[in-house]
Amino acid sequence: MIFQLNLAAIVAVAGQAVWRRSKPFILRDSLLLPCLGFLGVILLWWLIAILNPQLMPTPAEALVANLDYIMNPFFERGPGNLGIGWLLIASLRRVLIGFGLGALVAIPIGFLVGMSKQAMMALNPVIQIFKPVSPLAWLPISLAIFNLADPSAIFVIFITSLWPTIINTALGVSSVPKDYIDVARVIEMPRWRRIIKIILPASLPYIFTGLRISLGIAWLVIVAVEMLTGGVGIGFFVWDEWSRLNLNSVFLAVFVIGLTGLLLDYAVGKLQEFVTHRK
Repeated sequence: MIFQLNLAAIVAVAGQAVWRRSKPFILRDSLLLPCLGFLGVILLWWLIAILNPQLMPTPAEALVANLDYIMNPFFERGPGNLGIGWLLIASLRRVLIGFGLGALVAIPIGFLVGMSKQAMMALNPVIQIFKPVSPLAWLPISLAIFNLADPSAIFVIFITSLWPTIINTALGVSSVPKDYIDVARVIEMPRWRRIIKIILPASLPYIFTGLRISLGIAWLVIVAVEMLTGGVGIGFFVWDEWSRLNLNSVFLAVFVIGLTGLLLDYAVGKLQEFVTHRK
């Protein structure tokens, strides 16, 4: 008993010593270095604005001009005058609907392509042809089909988010070790159980990689689509403010778009850790 207590005390002291030594490096890598990176970008912005004041506002000027948007992100002052929080929610709704529908279609197709050589030979040419098509090329087609901006934007997000998820899911399924499948056949495991118990868990890291890529592309695309279709959304906000030559609000929108994309990727990464139990 005394030996166990002494061992626990030694382990605790050793852990504290390791933490003291690693704490400066953790703070440096997770806090100091990212702050230095952002500071460099802000200083570069400031320098360009000082050298050419007609080109863009300084960071301080942009911050002062956008205080109303920052302090009151959810104001409503008329049909076309909404806070940036409402615009962001409208864009996120379109992205999540289109991305969710795309995932529901892409993951089963990826499993089919990865498990069946015939399906791969039939669908791979289709995927390779449509994958490089610009998302905006789908917009006229979607407008012709739906004749409305909102469902057209969702359709473009849907069709754009298909390909990375299909490709990564198929890669994950086809990469499952053959020995696992052979053992499942020897014990006469049903095909559906094979998919759920063996193939799906082994493919999850690939599936989530595809989902993260698809979500990033979807968030990029929605800004461009909203610029062209108009309505309520962060993309239309950027175009509208540029039309008014209000670069202060454009810089705010760029920051909000980037931060939102970072948070979306972080959320999917945390979901992946929760599902796969891997960090």
